Amino acid sequence: MFSPEPNPLLPRHQLSEVICQLRFPGIDRLRTSLPGEFQEAISSRFPGFAANKELRPPKLAGVPGNFHLENPDPGINYAFTSDNGDYRINLTENFISLSCSRYTGWQDFSNMLDLPLAAFIRIYQPRTFGRIGIRYLNFISRRALSLEETPFRELIAPAYLGPMQQDFIPEQAFSRCTVDSDLLLKNGARVKIHSGPGFVRKGRQKDPEMKFILDFDFYAAGNLPVSSSADVLNKLHSQAYPLFRSAITQELWDAMNN
Repeated sequence: MFSPEPNPLLPRHQLSEVICQLRFPGIDRLRTSLPGEFQEAISSRFPGFAANKELRPPKLAGVPGNFHLENPDPGINYAFTSDNGDYRINLTENFISLSCSRYTGWQDFSNMLDLPLAAFIRIYQPRTFGRIGIRYLNFISRRALSLEETPFRELIAPAYLGPMQQDFIPEQAFSRCTVDSDLLLKNGARVKIHSGPGFVRKGRQKDPEMKFILDFDFYAAGNLPVSSSADVLNKLHSQAYPLFRSAITQELWDAMNN
């Protein structure tokens, strides 16, 4: 269903999580009944199961002069996890997603997506996908790469640093510095980029090391034919490495490649 790995995965990559999400018009069956047939179809790879309520924001209801807030019924987010816990499928009335906390390459990731996506399409027969996206969360640790004494401005391309690129401003002076962009790419795809230093939480604990976050959310939106989903995902993924490579310096690339 998916193409072979077109981009290299560096030996010491800093990917914390990769998430693929496909959104679709609401499906009533997922609002009113358990996805038993879907669970059975993917249980060989995703035996873990949990159902969690999702609180939704209040909505304004009524007529002019008599408005009031209504609390919608909570949605249900069904989670299916792999044996080792590295992969998780989430299914709601509006989207299906695959997340991976230990990314080993596009081929492994797409192989894990193939079964649940095919089962979802067969069982629920969505008309179209409204959004297809792949998100790559990089938490760059200087400690893990033996670069503790190297400032971020020597590791990250200036466009992703904002004012931190100025060498006369000490890095420690910044309590917050982020750059956010939304770019049009070839083939009608887009990418939302968030970059900047930050502290990352592991469960309830905050990691004391400040990391540099490179968050790339590649997506296509519109009335996307279900039959084109694999092709769209391959095209989005093919643009991930070139953009990431442009965001880092040769020094950081060498550190991750050793």
